[in-house]
Amino acid sequence: MGTNYSGLRQGVALGALMLAMAAPALAQQQRGPVRPPVTPDQLVLDQINVQGEGQASPLLQGPTTTTTTRAELDRQQVQSLTDLSNRVEAGITFNRQNGTLNIRGLDGARVLTTVDGIRQPFLIDTRIGRAGANAFDFDSLSSLDLLRGGSGAATLGGGALGGALAVRTLDPEDIIRNGRSYGALAKTGYDSTDRAWFGSAAVAARMGGTSVLLQGGFRDGHEIDSKGNLKTIGATRTAPNPAEFNQYSFLGKVYQQVGEAHRFGLTAELFKRADRIQTRNNTVSLTGNFRPGAYQQGEDVERNRVSLTYDYKQPGGFLDEAHATLYWQRLKRNDLTNAWRYTSIIGPYARDNENEENAYGFNGYGVKNFQTGPASHRLTFGTELRMSSLEQYSSGVDNCPARPASGVFAGALATCNNLHTNQADQPKIDGRLVGLYVHDEIGLLDNRLRVTPGVRFDWYEEKPQQTPAYTLGGSRPVGLPPSSSDSGWSPRIRLEYDILKNAPFVKDVTVFAQWAKTFRAPTADELYGRFGGPATYLRTGNPQLRPEVGNGIDVGLRLGDKQLGGSITYFHTNYRNFIESYQVQAAGVGGLYLQGGIQGYQNVRRAEIQGVEINGQYAFAPNWLVRGSFAYTRGQNKDDNTFLNSIPPVQGIVAVAYGTDRWGAEVSAKMAGKRDDVSTTATTPPTTGFKAPGYAIFNATAWWRPMPEIADLELQVGVYNIFDRKYFDAVNVPLSRPQGRDYYSEPGRTVKATLKYQF
Repeated sequence: MGTNYSGLRQGVALGALMLAMAAPALAQQQRGPVRPPVTPDQLVLDQINVQGEGQASPLLQGPTTTTTTRAELDRQQVQSLTDLSNRVEAGITFNRQNGTLNIRGLDGARVLTTVDGIRQPFLIDTRIGRAGANAFDFDSLSSLDLLRGGSGAATLGGGALGGALAVRTLDPEDIIRNGRSYGALAKTGYDSTDRAWFGSAAVAARMGGTSVLLQGGFRDGHEIDSKGNLKTIGATRTAPNPAEFNQYSFLGKVYQQVGEAHRFGLTAELFKRADRIQTRNNTVSLTGNFRPGAYQQGEDVERNRVSLTYDYKQPGGFLDEAHATLYWQRLKRNDLTNAWRYTSIIGPYARDNENEENAYGFNGYGVKNFQTGPASHRLTFGTELRMSSLEQYSSGVDNCPARPASGVFAGALATCNNLHTNQADQPKIDGRLVGLYVHDEIGLLDNRLRVTPGVRFDWYEEKPQQTPAYTLGGSRPVGLPPSSSDSGWSPRIRLEYDILKNAPFVKDVTVFAQWAKTFRAPTADELYGRFGGPATYLRTGNPQLRPEVGNGIDVGLRLGDKQLGGSITYFHTNYRNFIESYQVQAAGVGGLYLQGGIQGYQNVRRAEIQGVEINGQYAFAPNWLVRGSFAYTRGQNKDDNTFLNSIPPVQGIVAVAYGTDRWGAEVSAKMAGKRDDVSTTATTPPTTGFKAPGYAIFNATAWWRPMPEIADLELQVGVYNIFDRKYFDAVNVPLSRPQGRDYYSEPGRTVKATLKYQF
């Protein structure tokens, strides 16, 4: 299949149209102003926050990183990664099927998520393919860094193949304001998307060199709304399954400042979420073995973290700054089923599939600024050390008798061949990771030209450990699979040149180009997951998998500032050893796995992703701002020239906002083109990427601060998808779709209201 560039042309045209929205105002200003010229001190940009105006973490700074501050999250009513993709960042999507962010057409384990610099594991339930890396509360965040592309591998390490999401939690300084020694923040609200009530509160105090923060939040709600309205039972149902959830979190921090240069900290964090779903879709029927009202599914996620931090800042010293984190983190996922069977193996049926990872680690880096002749240097070097232990176990009950000597049930008990429980689907796995990196930002020509070479070395090992629960499992493993170990270099070089500096209209204009390599180690499930049994099917990992490797370039232009500015980036990345599932053996071959054969993993030799990203903003009058974001991505498996089903359609966000110190409003639109470029996955049964129509949804928000001179009290109301449009987020639709089409649609018109008070 030849490469088709018509979508790319359409995408660039849409991006140009979006950026051209500000052109009439620009042209009018060139012809002659109709009002006094806008000066920076007339702008009230703090009330209409410009996305990206905050500063990213030193390890993520670069032309493809954007930062969303706490003020921006509040102003856009962002409380989830779905909100972020619909209102702020075009070209990203939160995939609810695997619980991760999709960046540049990649998601799952190919996007690295960190919380305060601590990597979050991607734990997959081998049985149902569920996973997630979003076990944090948005109300506990201070800022959010979004890195597009694999350049972060030079500092963050393996896993940042498509990009990285790095969130930072609140510090006391985020709550204490105006020179006070104390502060507090409280927020509550309602979101009709999932009929959720939510709230959070934070208090902070400073006493001499000691500062303290306590923060907590909750969210209780129901199923996510959609445009499906058929509430039948079975495969014809399009309405979502009834569900309810509760979520809460706690964050505590203590810092001790010692002198001017040293700060020590202790952080404790807890996040818990429990979802319960009353299944009404094709899993149940009115007369079948599983019936409505007697089949409940669920998911419990819990993350605990304790960390010690050290921060050093002494410009001009041996090091200008240094930062270190020593941590323990536990992430536990339980996928639950609680049901009753009516016709076959009559009686209770329950499962609790648990994955738990305990990790200990150390992250540290230092920064040194120095001069060599005409060149300035900002040298950054650091390390990541991590040890982990991953255990999986599936407990449960059913009415199956003991397995016969033949190992295969027959006759009326044949269903028991599928009911494996009280076993482990993979061995216990001890993991180790070592990362070392260094990069140097070299400034030349009075720092107008900056050259930043960098490299990171990573070594990892996943070592299976024997357990009776695995050895005696129904999939009949023969011996212990071998360890998986490999290493990789992630070099990077970035060039930036300031064509203009402090120009009168667009201020700075900078061209940039960067090349970076990155890699991603296989997950434990891809290596060692093993579920199934004789007479049924087998899903098996492949311990011989090699790490995925990316080799990509970014070239672009960045101009202006938060009053008038933006950027355009073209990217192209080639991937080797892409990991994909495939049908190892067809059903019935060999007479052992009659239902589904054997499904496993393999490395695809070549894949390619390329695209264009554009964003910009223009404060065209006092208190006014127009902003836009656009992304086009195209990806193919180059071995057989088929499309990658994780690639989103062309997308754009446009917004116009007005804000003063007392009130403000914003109108925005999220647009997406149709997606027809999909492929069929060779599994049993075959699965196909979702062909989604294009859409445009419109949103409006308004906020009011009744007494800004007395108290920071703010009421905010947002109406999203104003015209109740039915649309589909293509990346969020599963490859296998047993339900009617509208079952996979996104929410219609929704309303969110928040009340916030800070002092």
